[in-house]
Amino acid sequence: MNLTNIASARLFNQQIEGTKFKTVKDIVGWMGGMQAQDYAMAKWAIGIRLADSIDQEVEAAINHAEIIRIHVLRPTWHFVSADDVYWMLELTAPQIKTSLKSRHKQLGLTETIFTKSKTIMANALSGGKDMTREELLSELGKAKIALNENRASHLLVQAELDGIVCSGTTRRGKQTYALLEERVPKPNSLTRDEGVAKLAGKYFASHGPATLQDFVWWSGLSMNDAKHAIELASVDLHSETIDSRSYWFTDFSPSPKYDPEAVYLLPAYDEFLISYEDRSASLIYEDFNKTVSTNGIFRPIIVVDGQVAGIWKRNIKPGKVIIETELFKQSDNSLPGLIEKASIKYGRFLDKKIEISHK
Repeated sequence: MNLTNIASARLFNQQIEGTKFKTVKDIVGWMGGMQAQDYAMAKWAIGIRLADSIDQEVEAAINHAEIIRIHVLRPTWHFVSADDVYWMLELTAPQIKTSLKSRHKQLGLTETIFTKSKTIMANALSGGKDMTREELLSELGKAKIALNENRASHLLVQAELDGIVCSGTTRRGKQTYALLEERVPKPNSLTRDEGVAKLAGKYFASHGPATLQDFVWWSGLSMNDAKHAIELASVDLHSETIDSRSYWFTDFSPSPKYDPEAVYLLPAYDEFLISYEDRSASLIYEDFNKTVSTNGIFRPIIVVDGQVAGIWKRNIKPGKVIIETELFKQSDNSLPGLIEKASIKYGRFLDKKIEISHK
């Protein structure tokens, strides 16, 4: 095993190369969690992992609460399966809260304020209602709760972490909030050991080969908890060592249909890149700053043979989407055609025609 075939195995295990799943819920459940602060791009992250999928299919899964968009794992939005949302919150919300405590203190956000705001949100949403961010914040404003200096975001995140609110249905193109307990019936809780073992199993099956440090980064667990999780899940895991680093996985075999010339237009913040602490298997050091900005923004990437070969962006117009590509180095004559093929798949997902501009 080397870094090159680690990258190809990840393409396969992440279902980018040859998916085995048919539904949005199944692919999100397989992945464990998919970073989703960029809503449109996060839907494409699901779509590229499902054959012949369309944006409306992903939107329908969100509207029917088959998948939930919520703060979990790390302090940012993720898509998770409705089957996983409660135990993942129980497992990872405490450390997210801990990471935010100092900022809450700076903002004067006390437990009394959080309790009051959560009660207002619960009452406003009760009975199967959903409300946009603006509508929900209006309710808090009526109660004279300060919302400036990003306090609003912290109040909403805290309500998510406490299992009060989650993503609702999309209304006139806007995302909404709803009550989690009304969207998803609460199942029996898992023990902590059951939770960490399940999380490790999901991560290394869908994201492996990956290291302990990668799992710590992705999950938000402490190093000790992550080590314990791997120990509990080890009966289903294999490992190999490269340069003194142990890589864990359940299936290392590349896809039987693996195409070394396959090209993928992956979205911003895609799991193929962001879910690892060490991204060197797919992204060389010289290209890192072209791919990830100094303030941590992950750009949409062009992946060729498991390697980040460039970046892309889209400009959506009525009836069409204009895709601009930028390759990091000169390519052979076949690559533009392969990029066009990959772009057409994205166009089908959006039900729009594609225009391509190469930089």
